[in-house]
Amino acid sequence: MSTKADLGDPGAADLTHVETWIFDLDETLYDRQSGVLSEMEGRIETYLMQQTGEDQPAVALLRENMRHQYGSTLAALLASGGADVEAYLAHVHDVPLDSLKPDLLLRAGLDRLPGRRLIHTNAPGFHAERVLEALGIADMFESVFHCAAADYVLKPHKEASDRMVAAYDLAPAVCAFFEDREANLAPAAALGMTAILVGDQAKTSTADFIRYRTPALAPFLLSARVRKEPIP
Repeated sequence: MSTKADLGDPGAADLTHVETWIFDLDETLYDRQSGVLSEMEGRIETYLMQQTGEDQPAVALLRENMRHQYGSTLAALLASGGADVEAYLAHVHDVPLDSLKPDLLLRAGLDRLPGRRLIHTNAPGFHAERVLEALGIADMFESVFHCAAADYVLKPHKEASDRMVAAYDLAPAVCAFFEDREANLAPAAALGMTAILVGDQAKTSTADFIRYRTPALAPFLLSARVRKEPIP
C-alpha cells in the first residue's frame, strides 16, 4: 500500500528489509533546479531541428508525440532504426555540470545504507560517470546499469527492469528503487521492489504502487530506518 507519511516525515520510512539500493540518476540524485536536464532538453530539440529541418515549435510537438508513443526521444529514435544513437547521446549529454557540487548530505545518506548500491539510468555511461564525480559520490556505487548495458531497452519498459535484475542477480523483495518519474517505478514495483518517488512528482502522485514519496533524496536517506546488522 502506498503511503504519504514520508512527505515531510521521512523518518516514517521503514526500509529495514532493504539489502540493495537502486537509484535513477538525473533529477533523482540532484534536483531540477540545477538546470542540467533543461540543458539536455534544449540539446535534444537542437538535434531534432538539425535532423528534420523543422523549427522549434514543430520539434516540440514531435518530441511530445515521441514521448507519448515510445516513452522518450531516445526510444523513438531507436525504433526508427535509422538514427545514429551514439552521435545523438554524445550531442545531448555534452552539457556543463558546473551547477552540480559535491553533496555531503547525500554522501552521508548513501553511506548509512547497508548492502549494495546501484544506478539504473537511461543515460549513457559517460554521463553517469560525470554526474557522480561532480556530486562527489562516484565511489559510493557498485555499478551503473546504463542504456548500453541494457542493450538500449529503456525504462519504463518492464524488460529494462528484468534485465537489471538478471545482470546483478537481484532479489526484488529486498530492493528499493528511487526514481523521479512515477511511470519508471511501475515495473520495478510489479517485480516486488519498494518504489520510492523523489522530487516534484512526489507532491501530486497518488499511484498505489509507490510505497514512499519524498521531495528531496538526502533528507529521506538520512532519516529512514535501515537495517543495522551486516548483510551476509
